[in-house]
Parts: sequence; structure tokens; C-alpha cells
Amino acid sequence: MATLSDRLDHVLGVKAADRLTEAFDMTTVEDLLRHYPVRYATQGQPLTEEEPEEGAHITVIGRITKTELRPMKNRRGSLLKVQLDTGAQRPLEATFFNGDKVRYLVKEGVRAMMSGTVHWWRPDRWNLSHPDYLILPDKAEAGVEELTSVRGSGALRGLAQSAKGAGGVDASFFEREFVPVYPATAKVQSWDLLACIRQVLDQLDPIDDPLPADLREERRLLPLSEALRLIHLPEHKLDIEKARDRLRFDEALALQLVLAERRHEVEGRTAPACPPSADGIAATFDERLPFELTEGQQQVLAEISEDLSRTRPMHRLLQGEVGSGKTIVALNAMLQVVDSGRQCALLAPTEVLAAQHYRSLRSMLGDLGNAGELGAAENSTKVVLLTGSMSTAAKKAALLDAMTGEAGIVIGTHALIQDAVEFYDLGLVVVDEQHRFGVEQRDALRAKAKDGISPHLLVMTATPIPRTIAMTTLGDLETSTLTQLPKGRSPIVSKVVPRKLHPGWVDRAWERIVEEVGQGRQAYVVCSRIGEDPDAPPAKGKKAEKEGPTTAAAVEMYETLSAGPLSGVRVGLLHGRLPSDEKDHVMRQFNDGAIDVLVCTTVVEVGVDVPNATVMVIVDADRFGVSQLHQLRGRIGRGKHPGLCLLVTDAAPGGTAMARLEAVAATTDGFELSVLDLRQRREGDVLGSAQSGTARSLRLLSLLDDLEVITAAQELARQVVAEDPGLVNHPGLAGMMHAAVDGERIEYLAKS
Repeated sequence: MATLSDRLDHVLGVKAADRLTEAFDMTTVEDLLRHYPVRYATQGQPLTEEEPEEGAHITVIGRITKTELRPMKNRRGSLLKVQLDTGAQRPLEATFFNGDKVRYLVKEGVRAMMSGTVHWWRPDRWNLSHPDYLILPDKAEAGVEELTSVRGSGALRGLAQSAKGAGGVDASFFEREFVPVYPATAKVQSWDLLACIRQVLDQLDPIDDPLPADLREERRLLPLSEALRLIHLPEHKLDIEKARDRLRFDEALALQLVLAERRHEVEGRTAPACPPSADGIAATFDERLPFELTEGQQQVLAEISEDLSRTRPMHRLLQGEVGSGKTIVALNAMLQVVDSGRQCALLAPTEVLAAQHYRSLRSMLGDLGNAGELGAAENSTKVVLLTGSMSTAAKKAALLDAMTGEAGIVIGTHALIQDAVEFYDLGLVVVDEQHRFGVEQRDALRAKAKDGISPHLLVMTATPIPRTIAMTTLGDLETSTLTQLPKGRSPIVSKVVPRKLHPGWVDRAWERIVEEVGQGRQAYVVCSRIGEDPDAPPAKGKKAEKEGPTTAAAVEMYETLSAGPLSGVRVGLLHGRLPSDEKDHVMRQFNDGAIDVLVCTTVVEVGVDVPNATVMVIVDADRFGVSQLHQLRGRIGRGKHPGLCLLVTDAAPGGTAMARLEAVAATTDGFELSVLDLRQRREGDVLGSAQSGTARSLRLLSLLDDLEVITAAQELARQVVAEDPGLVNHPGLAGMMHAAVDGERIEYLAKS
């Protein structure tokens, strides 16, 4: 018998366990059983999506309706073209390169299972190229329980052979109403996983359910043992729905328990009370503002001001559209803390953004921000910058100002977290672009406050987060949202430029930049990569051909434009490999108007504010995500002139990449785009391998659609943690939390 915590090699054997570990990072029985089916095949129905991605490995069942043997054009041998009716609108096409050998088995009228890699050979047509296959018995042979003779190829044939007489994948199994299909790889296919899962389920001991019986009864949830069996081997559609309901709630509760524990721990700390002052620097700054804050800014400021006045640490997320005025809100909050005699630290993800914040805050404060200098206002404070690339003398001066309390506001990058940095009395930590930092980095900075004191925390993001995402990934933070744009922001028009279809449109894009520069304005040209890595070993032969760059690099684009279409204007280059002082110099030149066109990478994605920039050309725009494109174009239209964003792409018309770009061009609503981004990237990637570096992900919980489940889980988690911090009296829930949300997942959630 087996338990959820047993090692897979003890249950399945070393060979099978090693393959699962290598492909999916599975080590225990629970890891395997929580690898849920992505879909279920019913007889004659597809086992995959209508339009799977290029390179996806899929498995299908259907009936062969047509075969055609063709000679190969450039070599000896033949191709067998096959059409498989899976119940979809269009038959699936497959190609076998050894046509003469397989045509006697792969023939019209037979039922077959095929497993292979998707290849799109036209924008609207895809097929499986030389798939593994297994010929299946017809339903008329229902009395036969196992495949009496294995007819097929590759892994499917091997699986069928190994399953003969061993209770594995037999012919009768394919007559089930629902056949589970799993996330798979070329080396570990769906049916390999199915065989392992059936073997484990046959040996599984009864499971101690972590959820109390009364809670399961209240929410009509299945016991965990039953849910894990039915998710893999359902007999009816209702079985699938009930199993998913239970396991979906487990996922939501596990995440909310992590966040509830963190929230409880923060609420137990003591923070410095920083009430507003009627005649301090904050009040003077407000009186001098040359514009009126939006209603949304005033409301958020009131929320933050109330938080800062308490002795419980503020733990708030400030999110808002690109250009919604988050910086002015954060500055007001910092000035309230400075009025209380304490210091503020502003943590930025890049030196470019840190320097931009420094210049921006100094400019907004004027003589209120240059304490110790000639002409400083009476109640002014000092703003200093600290980055890793500063000269030793400049660093020492900044460190001294922070340690003595001379600096009321210290702006910096990760350099602020270093041990050498000390604050006289740190009262507020502001983290810009919070998704770039982990909770351990925030805590390292917050730990620089006086003993026994926890500074207030304000984290900001310009990437709009739907409510359910915020509840699931940032449930330990209170959320404030800015939706209004300040007066004076100009509209941005976005257009898709299909380079292959209309090459002349790209030429027109460069002409448009020259026209804008001629009217005294500026432009960005954004590329997806810098250029060749000088430290990378050169690729050779076929590998070089295969891996050769297919996208425009910033360095090459700079040289091409400078010598060609933009030779008559001043072009600058900015990317992450430039020395920090050079990056700052280039950005200053662009800010000051000494550079007309900035060719750059995504170092300008956030925070860079040049109101005179009106045009942005994003080259190879399909290489960027939806949110990233939205962030990038937010760099233009920040002044009195309207903005134009041109999305240059080679993406095929009608494909998913082109649809994504057209959606970005159609709206400037960041919240709408964030939902689109999640749906197109598939929600599992939000907390999965694409961003967190681990193969695990949210498998059943929809961060967009399961508001009721997430809300219920959050309420339960906060109630349980309030009554039992550390879950000492709820070992089942503690175990479920750590099993479903491993160390890497908790770490990623902290960075979300």
C-alpha cells in the first residue's frame, strides 16, 4: 500500500520515477496524483484544443477517414498523408515519413490513437508530423479486454506492450466514456502518466482528509480520497465536476493560508505613528501644486494617511494605470512621514528608474527637497540617491545622509538592501514595480528600522491586477486603485504594422518619426533584445542556423537607423549592458532634448517620463507580452501632444500573436488588457513555470473566474489563522498548505 508522502521510486520503481522527476519534478505520490488531466476525451471527440500551439505535444483518438501515399520530392521513399476524424470541425492531418511501412496498419476505417508534435505549415493549417500511433479495436470487439496484438509505433506501442496482462492500458479502457489526457512531454506521454497513476491508485491507502467534515458538508465537497480518484478515473461528467470543486477549493485555501499567516504576522508588529501635520512640508507642498489632484488620488491619499497615523504597519498596494499619478500620491505619503521626523526609502528595480525618480522628486519638490543647500526652504528635506554604480565618494555621502537622518527620502535600487546601509529612523518603505521584488527583499529593507519597529509599507504597480488576482497573490495587502488619468494626459493611438504584408508601412513609420522630430518632438524605438552576447560561445553549423537571431537587436537597429532612415536626426542608444553612468548620461540627454530618437530595450518599460516623446515604434512586438506592451506605450503621450504607438510584427494574419497585438491596439484600458493577458497566457503560467521557475502551477483554480471560491477560502483562512496562528491545532491544513504550495511557490507568490 502507499500514502501521499511515499516516494515514487518506492511505488513505481526507479526507472519510471526518474522519468517523472526529470520531466515534471515529481518525487512523491501526491506530486503525481495532483498532476490532473487537462481534459477528457470522449469517444470520437478530440483530445486536444482546436488550435494547439506550435511545438505542443498532443495525443488524439479518432477514426482514419482518408490516406494518400505520395513519393517524397527530394529523397527516396514515400509519405503517407492521413486524415483522422476526431469529431472536430476539420479532420486532423498527420504525416508518416515511412509511408510504405505503415500503410498496411494505418488505413482507412480503423480507429487509432496518435501522439506527436504539432507543426503549423500554414497560418490556418497544422498537422502531426510522424506521430507515434496505436491501432485500437472497434467497439464491436468490446468483449476483448486487452489488445491481443499490439499494432503501432514508438512510445504508444511500448506502453501497450508493457500494459498487456498487467492491468494497465487495455482495450476496454478506451471504451470508457471519459479518457483522461495529461500535460505531457515528448519523453513522458499522457498514457505513460495514466499507467503510473492507475498503478498508484491501486495501492493507495485511505487519506486523512485535511478539511473538517462540517466544512466539507457545508460546501458539499467530496472527501480528498474520492476527489483524487475521480479526477483521474471518472465514470460520469458529474464525477469530474465534483472532483474539480473539491480540489479547486484546496488550491484556493492553500494559497490563502499562506497569505493569512503573513498578514497575521504583519499585524502583530508595531509601526511608528505618523499623523499628518497642518503646517509641515506636506501641507506646503500641497499648497504649491500647480494642478488639482484627481478625485481618485485624493481618496487614495486619505486611505494612506489614515494608515500612516496608526501604530499598526500599513501594508498597502497602490495600483493604477500608466500615468495615473501614483508617484505624486507616494510623494505625499513620504512627506507625511518626513513631517513626523522619520525617513522614507523608495526602492526601484533598475538604476534608470531610480535615477528617474530622484530627478522627478527633486523637480516636484523644488526648494522643499534640497535641505542643506543654498536657497532651501525653511522646512525642506533632503533627497538622496544610492545605486551600486555610484562613485565611492557619492556612495559615502549618501550613506552618511541616511545614517544621520539628514536625508528624509532615500531613493535607490537593491543597493539600499546592503548591510552597509543604515537609517537613522526609517518610517516608510515604498517599493515601485512590486512584482520585481520578493518578500525577503522588502523585509531586508524594513529590518533597517529601529529595534522593535516595523516601518509602513507601500508597494506600487502600473500593471493593473484584476480583483481575484490581487486576492490570490497579494491577499496580505490592502489594495488602493487609481483609475482616473490626470488632466492634460493626451490620447494614445496604437496601430499594428504587419511588416511582411506591408513592408512600405515600416518605411512610413520612420518617416513619421522624422516628421514628429521636425515639429520639436521625440520618439522611442524599442527592440526585444540588445544584440549578440559578447561572452556567449559562438554557435556553429546547423545549430547556428537554427538558433540564429530572427528578431531585430537594439545595437543593429541603432546602426541601421542612424545611417539610414533617421540619419538626419539625433539618435541615441540605451540598453542594460551599458555602464550605469553611460545609461544615466543617455537618459539625461533624452530628457533634456539633446537626443531626438532613443533606440532602446525594455529598460524604459516603467517609470521613464519624457513628456515630449510622442511616437513609439515597437519592433517585433509579438515578442512582448500584453502587459509589457501596455507599459511600454505608456511612455508616450505624457505631455500636451497625442501619442502614436506602432506595433511592428511578422506574425501571421489570423494567428494568436496577431490577435494579441490587435487587441492591444484596440484599447488602452489596462485592466481589460490584464484579463486578456491572463487568458491568452493560460492562467497556470501566472503562478507556474513560465514565471516562477518551477513546473508546478495552479491547475484547477481560475484566478479570473473563481471569485466565489477565492473569497470563501480567504474568509476561512483568515478565521483559522486568527484562532490558530501557525496552524498548530490544524495539522491537516498545515500539511495541505505546504504540499500544495511548496517553498518555491510561496517564494513566487511573495514576488507577485
